[in-house]
Amino acid sequence: MEESPLYVPIHPSEDAEEKEDIICISPDASPAEKVKQAVACLPSVAVKSADFPKSAFHRWTIMDYSHAYNSSEITPLMVAEQFIAAVRHSSSPSFQMSFFINSNFEDILRQATESTLRYKQGKQISVLDGVPIAVKDEIDCLPYPTTGGTKWLHKVRSCKEDACCVRHLRQCGAIIVGKTNMHELGAGTSGINPHYGATRNPYDKNKVAGGSSSGSAAAVSSGLCPAALGVDGGVNLFWAGSVRMPAALCGVVGFKPTFRRVPHSGVIPLNWTVGMVGVLAGTVEDALIVYAAISGQPPSAQPAVEAPRVCLPRLADVVSNIKMAKYGEWFNDCSDEIRNCCSNALTQFRKRYGWETVEVTIPEIEVMRLAHYLTIGSECSSSISSYLKKVDRGESGWDVRVALSVYGAFNSKEYLNAQRIRNRQMQFHKKIFAKADVIVCPTTGVTAYSVMNDALKTGELDYVNGAALVRYQIAGNFLGLPAITVPVGYDKEGLPIGLQFIGKPWSEPLLIQIASAVQALCMAEYKKPQVFYDLLSKKEVPHNSI
Repeated sequence: MEESPLYVPIHPSEDAEEKEDIICISPDASPAEKVKQAVACLPSVAVKSADFPKSAFHRWTIMDYSHAYNSSEITPLMVAEQFIAAVRHSSSPSFQMSFFINSNFEDILRQATESTLRYKQGKQISVLDGVPIAVKDEIDCLPYPTTGGTKWLHKVRSCKEDACCVRHLRQCGAIIVGKTNMHELGAGTSGINPHYGATRNPYDKNKVAGGSSSGSAAAVSSGLCPAALGVDGGVNLFWAGSVRMPAALCGVVGFKPTFRRVPHSGVIPLNWTVGMVGVLAGTVEDALIVYAAISGQPPSAQPAVEAPRVCLPRLADVVSNIKMAKYGEWFNDCSDEIRNCCSNALTQFRKRYGWETVEVTIPEIEVMRLAHYLTIGSECSSSISSYLKKVDRGESGWDVRVALSVYGAFNSKEYLNAQRIRNRQMQFHKKIFAKADVIVCPTTGVTAYSVMNDALKTGELDYVNGAALVRYQIAGNFLGLPAITVPVGYDKEGLPIGLQFIGKPWSEPLLIQIASAVQALCMAEYKKPQVFYDLLSKKEVPHNSI
């Protein structure tokens, strides 16, 4: 290789021109002001569940919560009480869904009471006021310890304040409802945690939810919250796409912005150059609202390279003239059901919207995969080495012990070569994006697989299913590119299938517009999960759950 090492996937700032379909936000705008701008981007006539065919399934959205609160049909306190009942029900011996590692009911009721009072006084902060939002237990969020899915990390690394992204959500009035379960240290693809339980898939509780943001994806899928925060990065040998992959398996939207678009302060430093806070949501519109709230660097931050202004897309019209890059051999490297479902979706895009597919080749994908894992492993090993000196590794699951042992075997020459490969792949992808607007591919190579009982006590490293699940995730993490997954169908068992779009750096507005158009085409066919909680119902949750 002739390329020099590229240690951090920082992309040059190219401020987008403000067009009719794009709104650029002032860097000084508060999170609540950004949310207001995002709401202005939504279609003027909101789609309500009553407008759908009786057979169609529709999750409650952030706007549904806002409308219900403003009309006094229901209060944030009533929703909080429904939420608490639902979490207790989902944790019962007959379910054991393991959505949360920690959920402080007293704190939730306090937040809900304050929000209810704001609505009563007509002083609600934003449409997020009173809306339940969950946070992955890799992100600092008071009053909770940050465990990273372990039994020991919070003992050697204390949580002193909210992460920046959590603080922004609080400034919008959102109710933070707890810390979601995750694969221990992000060390696997299943979401099976030997300490806090296996997060189970709401579409089939005998299947995995995926990881490592497993609890966040499953909580959104089951209706416990319209959106949740995750971290898209991972530290496993076969691991990436920690937001997008579980989102696809659980039938929700998973959105990973460009590297450094969302502040990373207050997130466990498992990796520095591949991890990114992302959003899991029931709809693309909800992903847009939460993204608006958490995006942009705080005034105190002074990054080495200035990011462009945050821009939000108007979703009233469908974008046209989209060119989707498709690498056929890679696209087809998945199960027959996923390949057929995603291929049919592309055909529908062409017929309905006139979008064009451009055949391309992405060279050296396997080389990039290895370079990505070596980078993640090296960063993880270095970042938590000081913590590991203070604890007994025997407190971790078997999968984590294996992963940490492998990470310690990497050397400096291998790491440098991995960064040279990163530079090389960056050039390959620039050439592809010169021909197309986005790269399109399935989100995962297989749908959710079965929870194996023998893994419940030890953790799991399933390299066959793991490799298939993350096959399409690498570029988003290793190259810092934005990406989004949208549900487009189901396999014969009724398990969700996601389609992924990978964009150019800072192309979040276009990705969201594309995802919104895809959702509009597929939403009428969405199916209700087997485990689902209707928090806006006035009935008692457990009697209206399944």
